[in-house]
Amino acid sequence: MIDVPLPAMFDNLPVTVRHLIDVAIAAGLAVVLHGGLFRLMQRLTARSQSRSDKIVLRRLKQPIGWLLVALAVGIARRGWRLNQDSVDIWHLIEGLMLPLLIGWTLIAILRALREVVELHADISVEDNLEARRRRTRTGILVRIGIFLIVLVTVAMMLLSLPSVRSIGVSLLASAGLAGLAVGAAAQPALKNLIAGIQMAFTEPIRIDDAVIIADEWGWIEDIRLTYVVVKLWDERRLIVPVSKFLEEPFQNWTRKGAGLLGSVFFYLDPTADVDRLRAYFESFIADEPLFDGRGKVVQVTDMTADAIELRILATASNSPRTFDLRCAIREKMLAFIRDEMPEALPRHRALVEPEGALRTSMTPT
Repeated sequence: MIDVPLPAMFDNLPVTVRHLIDVAIAAGLAVVLHGGLFRLMQRLTARSQSRSDKIVLRRLKQPIGWLLVALAVGIARRGWRLNQDSVDIWHLIEGLMLPLLIGWTLIAILRALREVVELHADISVEDNLEARRRRTRTGILVRIGIFLIVLVTVAMMLLSLPSVRSIGVSLLASAGLAGLAVGAAAQPALKNLIAGIQMAFTEPIRIDDAVIIADEWGWIEDIRLTYVVVKLWDERRLIVPVSKFLEEPFQNWTRKGAGLLGSVFFYLDPTADVDRLRAYFESFIADEPLFDGRGKVVQVTDMTADAIELRILATASNSPRTFDLRCAIREKMLAFIRDEMPEALPRHRALVEPEGALRTSMTPT
């Protein structure tokens, strides 16, 4: 048994060792409190069918744990008798760590919010316009929020450094020209940042929109603060500044919905039997799995001296299916024309007059 009381034993230890023991006890209590709290919350959420609360717990577990440890150590430090230099060092550490941990926690909350929105906004369904709108707006606003949190966190950490504050005050008077230079250099980035904020509310594009930009066709894969990633049809990625979508024209095929109207053009002989081609098209399009049944039509849309332009329209539920539907229509119609109606293929005609008639027309009177 130990005859010496515990406080007396601590008094006989060096000051540094006693402080380390205080830190260890405070951190241990914070870890125990954090573990018990999150186990209780995990048991409560285990009864729920929703995955949203599990996402929030997973995102917040680490930052909340470190924040509790920092707060516990800060409380334990209040009872120490320190000289002014040691107090200044602790203030510096707290001024750096506390904003960092709070910023980490706020960023985790925003990322958890984005995951929850993505969980409930399923873009794999046929009618995914509202889901794409929610994902796009949430993604942009979360990135803006993270940017602002990082900016404020870094500023708060720098303000806790006395040397940085004094340097900033001394340079404030002579910062005019430097500020102009930095502003000019940062103008493209600020321009795209403001354009990203504007895009979050005006929504000219959304996640998974089918677009044509810079003569390239693809889908909006990701929208960042300053640029947009367009996934092209051949798996390439086109990186476009956000401002391009607000300042220059582009085609958005799915602005009002995911469904599209696919078009196929044929150039045929003017004597082609259009009614027969229309009857064949209607005989197979109803059974085509890619066709969604919203609309179909076959029309002669133009004519030249040598050919007519036959346009076939059919609808599909989204842009990839529309592309495949156009290819299927093109293949089946070409096979039918080749095998059943070869006379419908374009031909060049020339008027050949008899040799005597040509000689007579050239005889002077």
